[in-house]
Amino acid sequence: MNTPRTILDYAYDHEAQQADRVYLTQPQGQGRVIDYTWAQVLDQSRRMAAHLQSLGFPRGARIAILSKNSAHFIMAELAIWMAGYTTVAIFPTETAETIGYVLGHSEASLLFVGKLDTWPQQEPGVPATLPRIALPLSPPTAFDTWDQIIGRTPPLPGKPQRAEDELAMIIYTSGSTGRPKGAMVSFGAITRAAEGGVGDLRQRLGELDNRVLSYLPLAHSFERTWVEAASLVDGKTHVFFAETLDTFLQDLRRARPTMFISVPRLWLKFQQGVFAKMPPQKLERLLSIPILGRIVAKKVLKGLGLDEVRQAGSGSAPLPAELIRWYRRLGLKLFEGYGMTEDNSYSHSSNEQHAEAGYVGVALPGVQVRISPEGEILIKSPGQFSGYYKQPELTAESFTEDGFFRTGDRGELRADGQLKITGRTKELFKTAKGKYVAPAPIESLLLANPMIEQAMVSGVGQPAAYALVVLAEELRPRTGDPAVRAQVEQALGALLKQVNAQVADYERLQMIVIAREPWTIENGRLTPTMKIKRSRIEEGAAPDVAAWYAASKPVVWS
Repeated sequence: MNTPRTILDYAYDHEAQQADRVYLTQPQGQGRVIDYTWAQVLDQSRRMAAHLQSLGFPRGARIAILSKNSAHFIMAELAIWMAGYTTVAIFPTETAETIGYVLGHSEASLLFVGKLDTWPQQEPGVPATLPRIALPLSPPTAFDTWDQIIGRTPPLPGKPQRAEDELAMIIYTSGSTGRPKGAMVSFGAITRAAEGGVGDLRQRLGELDNRVLSYLPLAHSFERTWVEAASLVDGKTHVFFAETLDTFLQDLRRARPTMFISVPRLWLKFQQGVFAKMPPQKLERLLSIPILGRIVAKKVLKGLGLDEVRQAGSGSAPLPAELIRWYRRLGLKLFEGYGMTEDNSYSHSSNEQHAEAGYVGVALPGVQVRISPEGEILIKSPGQFSGYYKQPELTAESFTEDGFFRTGDRGELRADGQLKITGRTKELFKTAKGKYVAPAPIESLLLANPMIEQAMVSGVGQPAAYALVVLAEELRPRTGDPAVRAQVEQALGALLKQVNAQVADYERLQMIVIAREPWTIENGRLTPTMKIKRSRIEEGAAPDVAAWYAASKPVVWS
């Protein structure tokens, strides 16, 4: 019987069969880049793997990576795997406290320190006795560097193997509630998820030969599966990296991606950037004109750097249906997907045949799905994780008796297999009316308005729910003008009526409250994958909630 292949086997094949093909392109600053071929990637990884083995760690030891996305993040992971160890990647924006928790909980034996913005604030979270290696582009440190080590170390020979049931990685959730949990991912799970994703894309697009820009955190399963792992399996995908937030548009234009994945908040910001240059009404009018509309649409996509994209995807959180329709009207094939860390982000995706806005598509090959009597989505995926590290009781609670994972999401499944997410089970709350309110669908209605960048619906125990919103970036600086404030209040008052006309009476919002500042990763209101941290936002709002209700206005400035 043939032994199933793992992701490493694919990498060895690419090293042998297309050694000179460029795999990774890394910006160096001032417009300079370095290209790495498959031969160079594997050579550097082999040398680092040999060094790691020389340190004498037991097989399966946890090796951590704290870094933004870069070519050497992927090389370090390959080295860890070839050496016989398990990767623990930490979000590059995490606090010292969380870094310390993850390193301690995972019992990490070594830390790779890479490209970071706030290393001086993060370093106190790293145990003083923990060995460290500095990746290229890391902040200045006194650690042994990647280049020094590979310069003096011969490469690890042969094709070191990993068994399907060995742990490839522990992915710590971004922690939207409480302490992050460590999801254990086997080599079999990450390989099957990547194979399934690549196979699905080939069926849609033919042979890939794609260009992608890697900028969503590689510490998260979405980017890890659909960019890193998929490119390692496919072998023909050229991965470009972003340099900084300020150079993002240049990085995008350099890559000219043929595939592009993002998250709802960024899709919304792209749209608002377009509207800042051209009012929505004018753009809509131009798009409706035959021939000229196609020219305008192409120009808009080119301005975003997305004119070469053959397929675009969105995941991590629900995408407002109106936003999907807007992009598709521009000619961008934008498909929403659904997945989570616990299935390596391999669960559902829209496609040409199943692309109704508001649905996350159909189950990907090999995925089984059903809805529990309580309305919870249950998933069994080839990419299923092995359980939560050091939390056997939580692992047991998370699965049905027949092996389906309890997602915690509520949903509806149509006869044609299309799945609709209606909210998180834990996000449901009761107002004083005694009925449960699901915030996510109401938030999607609010986010369809170009004036709003972020939204959260809350109101536990209150007479009615309320919405706390962050205004669009280009609008915020102008709200010091009384005339602009009056226009905002009028527009949001009209939006309130519009939203309330589309929901059940017990879900109607009493008011829309305008937040004082945007929610960011830095101020603790967003997770590293840009999901809102409801509990943190609600805690911050708590002292003001009574005054908002007492004001008895449809629109309130916080």
